[in-house]
Amino acid sequence: MGILRTIIWVLLTAVLVIFAMANWLPVTVTIWPGQVLDTKLPVLILASFLIGSVPMWIALRTTRWSLKRRLDASERQAADLRALAAARPVDLAANTAPTGSAPPLILDHK
Repeated sequence: MGILRTIIWVLLTAVLVIFAMANWLPVTVTIWPGQVLDTKLPVLILASFLIGSVPMWIALRTTRWSLKRRLDASERQAADLRALAAARPVDLAANTAPTGSAPPLILDHK
């Protein structure tokens, strides 16, 4: 699977390099009145892509952070329940807790 991913990345990089070489034209961008930027077209496209991907990257990071916090809390709760279950074993043959505080469970299947 790793070799397939590498092949895809190499092909994508080759296509982007060919596109950049074919469109290496100077463009003039007016940022605001009085502020003009002369740059090459592929650089402008790359900068636009990176600026556009920042909000999605932030959304991804916050979602992963939130889910990681929820998972950590669930793991802590599961560890607490395991510790509680290990501290108070149940005698399955008698269906009672060792302290005898709960009445025995009697199942009658006829």
